[in-house]
Amino acid sequence: MILKQFSYLIALAQERHFGRAAKRCNVAQPTLSTAIRRLEDELGVPIVMRGQRFIGFTAEGQRVLEWAERILADQDAMVQELSEMRDSLHGRLRIGVVPTALPVVSRLTYPFCERHPKVSVAARAMSSIEIQHGLDNFELDLGITYLDNEAMPRVKSAPLYVEQYCLVRAFAGKESGQESEISWKDAAELPLCLLSRDMQNRRIIDAAFAAAGCRPTPQIETNDLADLGLHVKTGKWAAIVPRHVLDMLDLPQGSEALDLVAPVISHAVGLVVADREPRPPTAKAMLALVETIGVGGIFEPTFNQ
Repeated sequence: MILKQFSYLIALAQERHFGRAAKRCNVAQPTLSTAIRRLEDELGVPIVMRGQRFIGFTAEGQRVLEWAERILADQDAMVQELSEMRDSLHGRLRIGVVPTALPVVSRLTYPFCERHPKVSVAARAMSSIEIQHGLDNFELDLGITYLDNEAMPRVKSAPLYVEQYCLVRAFAGKESGQESEISWKDAAELPLCLLSRDMQNRRIIDAAFAAAGCRPTPQIETNDLADLGLHVKTGKWAAIVPRHVLDMLDLPQGSEALDLVAPVISHAVGLVVADREPRPPTAKAMLALVETIGVGGIFEPTFNQ
């Protein structure tokens, strides 16, 4: 029973509302509330601060929540490990991915699912801050994010590739120029569409502009790469993106991608996993795959033990 109570508690923490948490758990709200009260009685501490609506957790409740997340994650890992010993790996692999790394995901999931056909994979676009939170709170098994720009604490990492940047623009029927590169300073003079400021890629771009001694104000900001590509296709805006996402943008013929220079910058992107044991078997399986293959031959993975 206590595992079920823990699942109710985690749902309440994520939904911040008794009714929504009960719906998520497929139980009536009184059932969920009673189960949490019984958990308080069993542990002898108040867990939830109650009022007319959900307010939050007590200090003791916050600690119970942390243990609940760990215990349920360990239960899932145990079931996965037993399935692997008995037959083949079963379970689910949850991956948080910074948007600029989305084109790489299928290069990992395809061979992974070939090896482990009974594992389902859930990949979500998230900011690096959200990935850190998901790893800390057992909501993610792995992340794909930047490794050398804003270092993440409490993780182990496996490098995948190096991200390099270009300015892309559509010419809407005009002749493309002969340039192959553009300075950050010159790029700052163009009407820009950039990723939003909550994305680490944008913070990297802003730092590069600052290093070039300029601070442009983009007219369009979005947290969606596809939306960024649609704005570039109008011919009105230019965008700054990693080179490996160009195919994903589906830009019209006549578009050009110019290498950004002065300064030339690059950043490592890779897998991250929470630095704790035991690791989920599905996460270990992906890390084992990364140690033996490359993504498009553009990186040599070495898992940081």
